[in-house]
Formats: sequence, C-alpha cells, structure tokens
Amino acid sequence: MSTPLILVEPADRRAWAPFAGARPVAELRAGVWRIRERWEAATGCTTHAIMGDLAVGFQELDEPATVPAGPIAGPAVVARADFAPSGAPPAAAGVRRLVHDGVTVAWLVPEGATWTAPDEVGDAAPIDGLPLRGAFDLLTALERYLADDCADFTTRPGDPLPAGSIVIGDPALVCSYGALVEPGVVFDTRAGTIVLEAGAEVRHGTRLEGPVFVGAGSKVLGGPVKASVFGPRCNVRGEIASSCFIGYGNKGHDGFVGHSVLGHWVNLGAGTTTSNLKNTYGTVRLSADGATLDTGRQFLGTLFGDHAKTAIGTMLATGTIVGAGANLFGGPPPKWVPPMAWGHQGELLNEEGFLRIAERVMPRRDVAVTPERRAALRALYRRFAP
Repeated sequence: MSTPLILVEPADRRAWAPFAGARPVAELRAGVWRIRERWEAATGCTTHAIMGDLAVGFQELDEPATVPAGPIAGPAVVARADFAPSGAPPAAAGVRRLVHDGVTVAWLVPEGATWTAPDEVGDAAPIDGLPLRGAFDLLTALERYLADDCADFTTRPGDPLPAGSIVIGDPALVCSYGALVEPGVVFDTRAGTIVLEAGAEVRHGTRLEGPVFVGAGSKVLGGPVKASVFGPRCNVRGEIASSCFIGYGNKGHDGFVGHSVLGHWVNLGAGTTTSNLKNTYGTVRLSADGATLDTGRQFLGTLFGDHAKTAIGTMLATGTIVGAGANLFGGPPPKWVPPMAWGHQGELLNEEGFLRIAERVMPRRDVAVTPERRAALRALYRRFAP
C-alpha cells in the first residue's frame, strides 16, 4: 500500500478566483494533468484527501474526499496544491521536506509523527516544479508543461492516421487512441505533439496546431485550435489559442477564446469572444472581489468559474473573472463578475434556479445528478450566497 498523499489547499480565495470555493485547486489542470495527478506522479503516492476549508463537501466525479484543515498522522506525504511538480525528488534517507527555490512545498511525515502546520523542520531535498501564485498561473503552467506532456504520448503506440488527413510536420507526432477524425482535418505538428484520446472526435474544417490535447469524449467541431488542452467531454468550435478547458465545457459556436481557463460545465454562447491582450501591450491586472492582482502576464483572457454561462455575442475584456454559476447577458460585463450573478446589474441567481440549470446540463454529458451531487451543488451555492 502506498503512503497516503494529502494535498493542502491555498487559503487565498481572491488569488484563486473564480475556482476557490467551487472546485479544489488540486483538481485544476497544470498542463494536461491535474495538480493532484502531478503530485501523485512525483511521489508515487495515492491521494487520500484534499484538505482545506474552501471546498469542503465538493463531490462531482472521481475526486478524493475534501476535508477541513486539521492534523495529519504519519506515515503520510503532505503537499501544497499551489505547486505543480515536474519529476520526482531524489531518493534520500531521512528527508522530511521537499523544497523548491528555498520554499518548502511538501512534508514527509514518518510513522508516529503528526503534521499540524507548515514548518521548516528536518532535512530537505529539492523538487522541480512551478509555484502557482493564483488561478492565472494555470496559463503559465500550460505554457511550461503542455508540450512535454503531449510529447510523452509518443512512446505509446497509437492508431494510424485516417485517410484524408493533412499533416504539416512529423506525422509521428499525431497520437490518436480510438478517436474519430473526419477527412480534411489539418494537423500541424511543427510546434508540438497532438494527442487525441479515446472517443474524441475531430470534424472536417478543423486545424490543430500542436501542442494540443483533446481529452476523452471531447469534440472539436471546426476552426483553428492551438496550444490548448481540453479535458473530458468538451465540445468546442472556433478560434481557440493557449487555453485550458478543464472538462465538460461547451463552446459550440464561433468566437475567439485565448489565454483563458474554463471550469467544468461552462457554456459559451455563440460569438462569445475574449480579449487576451491590452491595447497598451502592458501586463494584465485582475480585479478579484475588490482586490487588485498584478499577474505580470502580457497575455491573459478570461477565467471562467464552474457552471458559468454567457449569452450570444458576449464580449469580455482582457483579464476578466467570471464567478462560478454566473449567467452573463445584457451588454458588456465588468471585469469582475461575482459568483451566481444574473446578468451584471447586481442581481443574483437563486439557489433553486442554480440547481435547476445544473440538473438540466449535467445529464447532457451522461453525468447523473445523484443525491450526493445535488448536495454538493447546494453546498457550492451556499458557499457563495450572501
């Protein structure tokens, strides 16, 4: 049996808006893989719990239990969810901490000991990876990890390219595993590998420019797509660049999405467009519930929380945050849209309305709304209710 892995969530709700309180940070994607999966690969451990007060009660698909902050009895590995590791730490006897650039990011708790809070006690070993300052750094992780994550698939035998495919670059860098590809799809592998998981579908009129990862059951319905990751069961169409669809998202129509992160169950109406570059070409500042966050990034589109929806023709300014459950309609939205917003004139979606929408949407991706999931949706709403 492997040593239990416990992932500790960051407490800064504003830096991790719009996901904090809606989805554990450990369940967000840093490149192809979720942060939890990166820690499991780095340590060889299985996650037993995600610890933190913001997402207690979260339950959707295959995630570990979310528990309140508290002491952890050894043996265990306790790791920070706001750090995305790459590679395993060196094996060394007596190590009690894993450190990146002088900052402790994980604790190895021996049998008989108890971890109660972050500390600097004990021998340390280095670990490679990326500290994540907030939700916007998921795009930094995408830029750093996506190419290598996709390239790893080239060691795994895949399907032959279907007849009628057009390849620019090395055909060996198209890795398909039970995907349906219509004739006329363009694969451009000059900048990276393209991965199509089982049940994925790519339709005629699509141009994929690697690195790109299309998750299980996702459909790319047409348009130019580059340097992006699509988790399971996403439907996408139109121009998409350097973006992360965490899973179960829907962008079924034209409209540009660039340098953006979309949580689960996001639906973008036809013509929804994100700006990802300021007219001044300067760095982007985010407004998060009254706090100003300087991201240091020149390219940053929109961060969409779980269950967010946009009406047709929605135009989003550079560096917009759309809170969980928000429904946008009625003109250009502000750069901070609070959770559960109904329009952007200060109205809020009520709890029963939020549940009705979710219960209509989730079965469309073959996800049953069980009593446990319904309870988790209610808990999500109430974490944000005024």
